Amino acid sequence: MKYIIGLSSVLLTLWWGLLTTTPAWAVTQSHAPADAYAYIIEPTDGETVPQTFDVKFGVSGMEIAPAGVNRQNTGHYHLLIDLDELPDLTQPLPSNRHVKHFGNGQIEATPTLPSGVHTLRLLLGDYAHVPHDNPVLSALVHINVE
Repeated sequence: MKYIIGLSSVLLTLWWGLLTTTPAWAVTQSHAPADAYAYIIEPTDGETVPQTFDVKFGVSGMEIAPAGVNRQNTGHYHLLIDLDELPDLTQPLPSNRHVKHFGNGQIEATPTLPSGVHTLRLLLGDYAHVPHDNPVLSALVHINVE
């Protein structure tokens, strides 16, 4: 009888743990001040640039820290290139030709793009590449690549 009661206690404890534990796949977003924003210093909106050009990043209301550093009011840059829609802002940002990660805390980049019209936008991600609960986002910058 005491084994049945012991087993029941173990099962109840496991069941309660499942109900009250955040699953490993759940993502918790870091908080960002409501007035924080990112901006592209250069190039400016409408500027014509060569195929390889410099992009300089800026942020207000936050600080830059490398990926993996979990500090309040910090993040690192992600450069969004030619994205028609923003990625899911509640999940880690993907890494592909449209989303470039700067997880070492870089504040500039030198991309190469084909000739034509392109768009650029900055989005800060937290230590785990997840955008903040108040997304720290720049305005869209349109460029003409020669």
